[in-house]
Amino acid sequence: YQRFSPDSVNGSDSTAGLKRNLDKDDNKIIVTTIQKLNNLIKNESGLSIYNKQVVFIFDECHRSQFGEAQKNIKKKFKKYYQFGFTGTPIFPENALGSETTGSVFGRELHSYVITDAIRDEKVLKFKVDYNDVRPQFKEIETETDENKLTALDKKKAFLHKDRILEISKYILNNFRQKTHRLQAGGKGFNAMFAVSSIDAAKAYYECFSTLQNESESGKASKHPLKVATIFSFAANEEQGAIGDIQDESFDVSAMNSSAKEFLSAAIDDYNTSFKTNFGVDSNGFQNYYRDLAQRVKNQEVDLLIVVGMFLTGFDAPTLNTLFVDKNLRYHGLMQAYSRTNRIYDATKTFGNIVTFRDLEIATVDAITLFGDKNTKNVVLEKSYQEYMEGFKDIVTGEARRGYNQVVAELKERFPNPDEIVKEEDKKAFAKLFGEYLRVENILQNYDEFAGLKALQSVDMEDAEAVEVFKAKYYLDEDDIAVMQAVDVPAERVIQDYRSTYNDTRDWLRREKASNQQSESTIDWDDVVFEIDLLKSQEINLDYILELIFEHNKKRKGKGKAELIEEVRRLIRASLGNRAKESLIVDFINQTNLDDIGDKASIIDAFFKFAQAEQKREAEELISTENLNEEATKRYITASLKREYASENGTELNSTLPKMSPLNPQYKTKKQSVFQKIAAFVEKFKGVGGQV
Repeated sequence: YQRFSPDSVNGSDSTAGLKRNLDKDDNKIIVTTIQKLNNLIKNESGLSIYNKQVVFIFDECHRSQFGEAQKNIKKKFKKYYQFGFTGTPIFPENALGSETTGSVFGRELHSYVITDAIRDEKVLKFKVDYNDVRPQFKEIETETDENKLTALDKKKAFLHKDRILEISKYILNNFRQKTHRLQAGGKGFNAMFAVSSIDAAKAYYECFSTLQNESESGKASKHPLKVATIFSFAANEEQGAIGDIQDESFDVSAMNSSAKEFLSAAIDDYNTSFKTNFGVDSNGFQNYYRDLAQRVKNQEVDLLIVVGMFLTGFDAPTLNTLFVDKNLRYHGLMQAYSRTNRIYDATKTFGNIVTFRDLEIATVDAITLFGDKNTKNVVLEKSYQEYMEGFKDIVTGEARRGYNQVVAELKERFPNPDEIVKEEDKKAFAKLFGEYLRVENILQNYDEFAGLKALQSVDMEDAEAVEVFKAKYYLDEDDIAVMQAVDVPAERVIQDYRSTYNDTRDWLRREKASNQQSESTIDWDDVVFEIDLLKSQEINLDYILELIFEHNKKRKGKGKAELIEEVRRLIRASLGNRAKESLIVDFINQTNLDDIGDKASIIDAFFKFAQAEQKREAEELISTENLNEEATKRYITASLKREYASENGTELNSTLPKMSPLNPQYKTKKQSVFQKIAAFVEKFKGVGGQV
C-alpha cells in the first residue's frame, strides 16, 4: 500500500494510538493487532467508525478471529466486510469446535497452496527423517494418542536422561552433515530445535553444554556450536484448531521461578558469547528476542532451542534444519517445518526435518490437508534409495539418474581426468561432474549416506571397529553387506575430478576472454558450473596447513615429494586456494617442517613466510615493470583489502611509468600490469602483513 500511495498507511503502537488514527479523516489504511482492536472495542462504546463502512483484512486468519474478538467485531461494527489470508485454514478435519475459517469468512475466494509455491520455486520441499530408532524408547516415541502423551509418566519418560543424552549426541555428531558444514571453515547453514516444554529446553541446553565442554576424549570441543534458547509464558488459552502452537508472550514475570532462573542463566551465557547485556525484565527480554532473531539470520547462532517462539512467522533463509522432539500436528506442524524451506542458494535443495518422534502420519495428514491431491509427491523429498538408484519425477515426468549411475559413468568415461583434452570431452565431463555434485549435495542430508561415507574409512578386519560402527548407525550384517556393494569413489579420485572441473572452468573463461571460443563449434550454453556447490565443500587454508603438519609427522625422514603431490591435489580441488599453490609448495620446500612442534606453529610459520614473500614479490614487480612505487603499494594494499584488483578509477593508471595515454604501447602495458597485479592479489590475499 505504501508503494502505491505514500503515507497511506498508519501504524498504531497502542490502543490510544489506534483510536487517534480511527478519528482522523485522512487516509484510512490502518495496521494494528487483533488485541489492540479488541481492547478498543471493549472500552469505547460510541465510536463513529462503528457506523461507517469498514473493510477488515486479516492476516493469519486461521487463529485470530475466533473467540471474544470476533464476537465483539460482529456486535459493534454495523457495515463491515472482512477478508482473510492464511496458509493453514481451519477445516472440519482440524477444527476443535464447530467454527472453521469458512464459517467465519465465507467461501474461499482463491487458493495458492504449498504445492503451488513449490512448483513456482518460491519455497523448497521438505526432507523428513523419522529418527525414532532408540530401541529402549521406541514405544513412547511412536505414541500418537494425545491423552497418553500428556500423561505425567510419559512426560517423565520423554525427559529420561539417557534419551536426552542420546538425542543430544546425535545432533552434535550429525549437525555439520545436516547443515552442510562438513568441510573445515564451511559456512553452511544453521538449525532450530523444537522441544515440547521448558523442562525439555533446559535438559537439552544443559546436556549440549556438558557434551561440548567435555568431549569423549576428555577435552573441550575444538569448534563448539553456539547454542541459544528462548521461551516465555504461554497462557493456557483455548485453542482454535488441532495442533495450534500457543503464543508465548513477552511477559516473563508470569513464568515460574525455576523457568525464569534457567532463562536468565541462558541469557547470561548469550551475553558472554556476544558481549551483550540483556536480561529477563520486560524490555531486556524483548531486546534479547530481537537481537537473537538477527543473529540467527546472520548465522552467528548455530542451534536455537525453542518451545513455541520462532516456530511461526520467523524467516531465516540461512536456516535449513529443524530438529523436533515435540508432537506437532496440522497447522503447528506446517508452520514449524516451514522455518526451513526458504529459498537460499544451490546448496539448499530442501528443508531438513529430523524428528525424534514418529510424526510420519501427522506429516502426511498435514500436507494433504493444506495442499492438493498430489501433495505428498510435490512437498516431500524422495527417499535415499531413489536418489541412489534413480527415479521418475511424477510431477514433471522427468527421469532422474541416481548416484550409482552417475558414478558408474564417471568411472567408465573418465577414469583418468588428466587425459581429458578434447573440447567435446571437457564439456561432457563438466556436465557429468556437475550432475555428480548435485546428487551428492542432496545425499549429504541423508543419514544413510553419511553412514556409507563413514564405512569407507572402517577397517573391516577390525571386528571391534565394525561393531562400534554398526552400533552408531543402528545397522546389522545384512545392512553392511548392502553398503559394501555400493561403489563410492575414493576421496583422492574426487579431488582429482574437482581439480579437472575447476581447470575446465578456468580454461573456458580464458577462451572466452581471448575470443577463441567464437571459433569453436561446441556450444557451452547448456553447461552450468556448480560454483555454490564447490564453495560449500571448500577447504580453508588453516585446514591445508594442519594437514601438512599431520602428513609430515607420519612421514618423517621420507622426503617431501609425496607430501607435495598430496597437497597439490588438495589445493587444485579448491576454488579459493588454487592461486596459492606455488606459495604453499615453496613454503614446504623452504621450511624445516620437523622443527615445527604443533599445528598452531605451522600456521604462524606459514603466515610469516607468506608475508615475507609478499613483500619480496611486490618489490620485484615494481622494479621489473618500472612502476611508481608509492602508488603501486597503495593500489596493491587496497586490492588486497577488498580481495580483488579493479580496473575502475584512476588507481591503476597512477601505478604506470610515465607514458602518454596516446602512446600505442600504453593500453598493452596497462593490461599487462593489471593482470600481474591481479594474479599477485589472488596469491597473497588473506595473508596480511605490509607490502
